[in-house]
Amino acid sequence: MSRIGKLPITIPANVTVSISDDNIITVKGPKGELKQPVDKSITVKVEDGKVHVTRPNDQKQERSFHGLYRALINNMIHGVSEGFKTVQEVVGVGYKAEAKNEHVLELGLGYSHSIIMQLAPEIKVQTVNERGKNPMIILTSCDKQLLGQVAAKIRSFRRPEPYKGKGIKFENEILRKKAGKSASAK
Repeated sequence: MSRIGKLPITIPANVTVSISDDNIITVKGPKGELKQPVDKSITVKVEDGKVHVTRPNDQKQERSFHGLYRALINNMIHGVSEGFKTVQEVVGVGYKAEAKNEHVLELGLGYSHSIIMQLAPEIKVQTVNERGKNPMIILTSCDKQLLGQVAAKIRSFRRPEPYKGKGIKFENEILRKKAGKSASAK
């Protein structure tokens, strides 16, 4: 059995989980609503406040689906009850990040133009600009996958470069820096 797949998922009091006939799982909670289609070979049951995921046999495809769908359902339940948060840091002299409203982010990253990014309605953005510190971008959402994709897209506008570390990096990310050119000994 899959170590992850066989673990039951406890449903918090403020979350409802429903399964439709065509194997689509809907999770509703205070932070939002998420839907996920599940493969026909995987069985999902809701019993006494817990979600159980089972598989019919030990074929390779079913084994991989077992842990996958259990993890996806767990992330959905965690997302609608508590939510997910990603913090990114904008490192570089003159680099700016500003939230125009909850769903629009404006970035000044040393290009000749500003980058204005319209975010999905499920994602909320905040920026923290303190004097003497690097600007921070805080993204929150109930959908972990979408949040990761948007964070990766924002980071792709200016990846941290290996010499000075300038660019957009995640909050506690450790960058490996290269040594620059050294003066030749004459």
